[in-house]
Amino acid sequence: MKQPALSERLRTAIRGKILRGEYQPGRLVIESDLAEEFGVSKTPVREVLQLLAAEGLVTVLSKKGYMVRTMDFEDVRQIMDVRMLLEPYAADAAARTGTESVVAQLREILDRQRKLQDQPLEAMAAAQQFHTEVALAAGNQRVFEMLSKMFDETARAHHVLPAMQRYMSSDQEQAEHDAILAAIEAGDGLEAAERMRQHLKSINVEMRSAAFGSGGLWD
Repeated sequence: MKQPALSERLRTAIRGKILRGEYQPGRLVIESDLAEEFGVSKTPVREVLQLLAAEGLVTVLSKKGYMVRTMDFEDVRQIMDVRMLLEPYAADAAARTGTESVVAQLREILDRQRKLQDQPLEAMAAAQQFHTEVALAAGNQRVFEMLSKMFDETARAHHVLPAMQRYMSSDQEQAEHDAILAAIEAGDGLEAAERMRQHLKSINVEMRSAAFGSGGLWD
């Protein structure tokens, strides 16, 4: 198997550090510093930073380099609004087109999440995989790509805004995932969409308790 190109491996590494909060929002990113950190020349670093800027994870600062994009509750509100618009549709489609193998995979993910309830960030990773697989099962590539970006941003929020981690270990989170899976397994698209909608509202309530704004799609 061919090794990924240097720029792709570098992009994966830097992107991962941003999403995990290892490069904090607002951090100034200098090409030469990253080149030294990863033991490469500045050329692939520059290419990667331009890709990450296009993705919206870093901001270009004229004559200064780049800055890791900030993350605040307004950013999270917008992310959750997009999820509310798209995820109920994805759950509906997944229920109507889902196979036994999809249901089995989703069940395995939820079993893993249940075992990780005392480890919020690990439970969050399992939850993200559950939502990702539901979106993939919907069979709409564009919706999947949009939601994948929102899931990555949600994960970054959980890393850089620790107040949001509590919900990931709750029994409610697990029960709502189980209900979504049950509707998908039953092939009930309308119920799957409604269960997903209620789940997203629960997430929003938790975020609101940490000074998150309400309104719009959520009332």
